Amino acid sequence: MENRSIETNEYLYVYTKGLEEGSLCRLEQRMLFGQETDNLIKSTRMIEPSRSPFIKGRLSILYSGDSIEEIVKQVTQIELDNKTFKVVYIKINDHQKIAFEDQRAIEKEVGWNIIGEAEMRNPDVLFGIVPFKGRWYFGSYLESESVWLHHAKKPQEYSTALSTRLARAVVNIAVPDPADVSVIDPCCGIGTVLVEALSMGITITGADRNPLAVKGARENIAHFDYQGEVVVQDIAEQEGHYDVAIIDMPYNLYSRATAEEQYTIIKHARRIADRVVILTIEDMDEMIVKAGFTIMDRCVANKGVKALFSRQVVVCE
Repeated sequence: MENRSIETNEYLYVYTKGLEEGSLCRLEQRMLFGQETDNLIKSTRMIEPSRSPFIKGRLSILYSGDSIEEIVKQVTQIELDNKTFKVVYIKINDHQKIAFEDQRAIEKEVGWNIIGEAEMRNPDVLFGIVPFKGRWYFGSYLESESVWLHHAKKPQEYSTALSTRLARAVVNIAVPDPADVSVIDPCCGIGTVLVEALSMGITITGADRNPLAVKGARENIAHFDYQGEVVVQDIAEQEGHYDVAIIDMPYNLYSRATAEEQYTIIKHARRIADRVVILTIEDMDEMIVKAGFTIMDRCVANKGVKALFSRQVVVCE
């Protein structure tokens, strides 16, 4: 096959996840890319890898070939303008059975043919190479930053609040394309979803009928230097209309909702938003359909490998 250069409008996203996170990860993939995979997703859509708790990095494809030799011939075209570089073989969990020594040999073979100064510690440009579906892909590689980890310790916390990883994935599921999208979390609690959305540059309004929860949410948002509106308001009193609502249904000792209250929340969510993502520990399909929604997709988000605690994530329109 003839060698060919690929413009940087195709990307390979490298995924990594825990055993208990498969269902949640696949739903996020379907929302972001319209496809699902265990390890790599190829797409023309460019998103920041740090948006997802499951994306390890993003390869902006420069060249592809049927062999390493084809890649080696093409990398000689790279112009670095006095910038230093490093080449890394992108390891995909334990899926690939290429020995460590062979991975290093591939890095060296490709790197020797790039005209420029190699720098192993702090290169100006990081390149990656990876096999995918019978071909080799080479390009600039951007590693993910675990932003959500910095949000794990908040001034105000609930023992039953969403984890930052789950909250971040849910925001991506609810708002796969943030451009010009209005979002509300009308039962925001201490603001775990709000913090993740705001950290991604998504404009989101928070509300809760519990003044103490609102106070905690405001404090958590301010702690991370984000700016967002959080008001004391019951969803029944919510005015205006939003493109998306994210609702973690009340369920703990302090905010346990009756079946009637749960239905009221879903019914008002239908009133104020076109698209709603509901998190629940109970089966609410009947209520959701009764409120006028169609269930578009769903997953189960487990807490812990033994799945002792699970939430359903239900996408409704």
